[in-house]
Amino acid sequence: MRLILILIGLAAAGSFWTADRAPAARGSGTVPVVAAENVYGDIAAQIGGSRINVASILSDPNADPHLYEPGTRSGLAVAQAQLVIQNGLGYDAFMTRLERASPSKSRRVITIADALAISGRDANPHLWYDVPELGRIAAAIAKGLEQVDPANRAAYEAGRKRFVTRCSELRAQVRSIRERFAGAAVAYTEPVPGYLVAAAGLRNLAPTSFTRAIEDGSEPSSSAVAQTTALVTRKKVRVLLYNDQAVSPITARVRSAAIAHGVPVVGVSETLPPHLTFQQWQLGQTRALAAALAR
Repeated sequence: MRLILILIGLAAAGSFWTADRAPAARGSGTVPVVAAENVYGDIAAQIGGSRINVASILSDPNADPHLYEPGTRSGLAVAQAQLVIQNGLGYDAFMTRLERASPSKSRRVITIADALAISGRDANPHLWYDVPELGRIAAAIAKGLEQVDPANRAAYEAGRKRFVTRCSELRAQVRSIRERFAGAAVAYTEPVPGYLVAAAGLRNLAPTSFTRAIEDGSEPSSSAVAQTTALVTRKKVRVLLYNDQAVSPITARVRSAAIAHGVPVVGVSETLPPHLTFQQWQLGQTRALAAALAR
């Protein structure tokens, strides 16, 4: 997959750049922050506003985090950062190498998996899809900002509250799906939207032997492929959630089978698309899911 980082627009009120442009150096008047994923970069920018300058390393919708190899600019960004935000659970393991290459006692590192107390080899790493836990994610980031910039503690707390308020419509949409479609069967090609599916009260029927293999970049067994394909050809699921960021011939065939048999397909992605806030992105995907379930 292409590993080209693309520049995305300003997010919320904060300065928000991809890692091909390093954050402002210490002493520039803004707090330099590095986010491993642009999802967390956007959340941080919404919380910190003009007081911080955020560089996000993973922003390319075609980049595979499991295969990503950071360049020198990413290393420079981490070296200059006062706060680093990473996902954990092996999703962005390259961050550990960058941090070890430029050790700093004054740099604060926030690992979202640790903040949510999620661990284990089989844990789903796509934590930003866990809508009920967005408040805790925001709180962890706000706390990190407060620790490196205590003089602006009140501003970061206000930013946290503002972010949570901006998620109200998203939370309401998830509740609505649960109220209308709780127990409905769906399938996904990868566990990317797994937390969203669970929060909405839906049941994923895709076998783990298929979804984990696709996520790991390996080929699932023929029986796993046949089982997954049968879910759509026999209309055992109401919706197929399709990772349109990591497409393979196998997932493309499952998608084509779903369309041919009248099963709605909802595309999901791992990174925040250009020119959207986190809330706009997730709300759009969640609305698309609700519309597909209603068909």
